[in-house]
Parts: sequence; C-alpha cells; structure tokens
Amino acid sequence: MFHFNKTVHVVKYRILWMVLSACLLLPGICAMVYSMITYPTHSPVKVGIDYTGGTILQYGVADTINNEAVAKTREDLDNIGVQNPYIQILNVNPTAENKNIKSIISIRTKFIDEGSDTADQITDVVKSEYKNAELIQVSSVGATLGKELFKMSLLALALAILGMTIYISLRFKFDYALAAILGLVHDVIFVVGVFSILGIFCDVQVDGLFLTAILTIIGYSINDTVVTFDRIRENLRYYGKKMSFGEIVDASVNQTLARSINTALTVFITLAALYFFGGVTTKDFVLAMMLGVVVGVYSSVFFCSMLVDFWEERKNKKVATAA
Repeated sequence: MFHFNKTVHVVKYRILWMVLSACLLLPGICAMVYSMITYPTHSPVKVGIDYTGGTILQYGVADTINNEAVAKTREDLDNIGVQNPYIQILNVNPTAENKNIKSIISIRTKFIDEGSDTADQITDVVKSEYKNAELIQVSSVGATLGKELFKMSLLALALAILGMTIYISLRFKFDYALAAILGLVHDVIFVVGVFSILGIFCDVQVDGLFLTAILTIIGYSINDTVVTFDRIRENLRYYGKKMSFGEIVDASVNQTLARSINTALTVFITLAALYFFGGVTTKDFVLAMMLGVVVGVYSSVFFCSMLVDFWEERKNKKVATAA
C-alpha cells in the first residue's frame, strides 16, 4: 500500500499544476490540429473502418515481417488497382492454437462489394510474397454505417458529460461541476492527443473500442473527483470557521491521496498485465485505459481541486471588493 509522509500542497503550487497540465496537453493538441488538416477525414485521430467504412483483410504468417516487405506489398497492391492501402503488422506469440503464426498482416482498403474479385487479387499478392500466408479474417463496414457510428459515438460522449454535470451540480454545486467537467475534458484531450501522436508516427488507428475506453476513463476519473470533492465538503462543514478554503483543500487532498493512488495502482497493474500478455486486438484499448487511469488520478487530485480553490478565491475577492 502506498503511504505519504509529507504534505502535498495543491494551493501553494497552483501555478506548477497549471504548467504541468499545459505540458501534458499542448503536444497532443498540436498533433490533433495537424491531423485535422492533413487527414482526408479531418478527424483529430486516425480512425479505422468502424467510422470511415471499408474492408480489412487479415493474413496469418509464420515468419517475422520487416518494413521493407511491407513497402513491397503496398507497391504490388497499388499495381493491381488497390490504391492507398493501409497495411499494419501485428506481432503475436506463436502457439499450436494459432498454427504457429508469428505475424498478422492487416490490410485495410476501400469497401469491397460482394462478388468483387478484389479480395481474391489481394490474397494472391499476399500469398505470392509470404510463404504459407493464410487468410484468417475479413471485416467490412459500409461508409453510411461508419458515419452513423461516429455520430452515435459523439452523442454517447455528450450525454455522459451532460449527465455527470447534472449529478455533480445537484450533489455539490455548479462550481464543483464545472471543475469536474473541465477535469474530464483535460483527461480526454490528453488521451486523444497521445493517440493522435501515435497515429502520426506509428499509424495507430482508433475504433469503437477506443470510444469505450474514453467513456470508461470518464467514469473512473469522475469517481476520484467526487471522492475528493466530498471530503472538501465534509471538511468545510467542520473546519470552515477555523481554516481557510485553501487549507481545507490541501487537507482534503492529502486525506484522499493515498486512497486514489492505491486504487489507480491496482487498476494499472491489471491493465499492464492485459497489455503485455493479452490479445493483440485489445492492446490499443488497454493502452488508452492505462493512460486514462494515470492522468485521471492527476486531474482529480490536483487539477480539479486547484480549479475549485482558484474560483473560490476569486469569488471571495469580489465579495471583499464589493464590501
């Protein structure tokens, strides 16, 4: 179990937390702006066929594949009329169950209609270049369905944030709700920004599982925030006349900090095990969760608490000036 021997000062080092948040968010924001300018979809991240529509063909290969082989495959596919194919290599652990496959070649193209021989042509190219290559999966999503999924994803995200705003406003007050929502926005921008950077440099795409991870991160982060805010409200009730609001915020954060870190550490260790020993298809989902857990603890404890103290200080100054 994690224990703290020293007091953590949220209020005293408020500028530090602001600068740290800026350092966490700015690279991702720059990457998202760049992606929105350069990608044909104008999305802040590189999206998969769940949202754009298309067909993915996956082939199992018993050998390890290098980048030179991928470049040749892309060139050969272009020669048969498959323009701008997105090729990704997934390394897996060879076992008897997966027929000792070491690599999976994932090829994403435009939507392939039923009855078209495009899929057969792609298969012929792959089998001619990779010994004993075997088609293991074909997935297709229409463009219309992809756009509908994207709209529903945004709607789900908006409804989640709205519901949490109403809940915190009723349980605490609107200032707390606004700080909590800004904390959620902080977490989401950080995770999306990291995946935007990964999309630019590592060709990582996001799919429906990524939205699931974002919604889970929102729920996890708001839970930590509510615990901290609840302790602030409780301490205000007992020590409001003896201590300043900033002192109460510091005391409340220190009372809940060990609990927040221990909980996050437990979840992070579990997710790390899934990332390193789980399936290939869930790696990006688990990575998003790991990032969200870490940044969620930071935002709940330091960012949101700092905002509440900042607004309370401004409010008190206005009252003092008016008097």
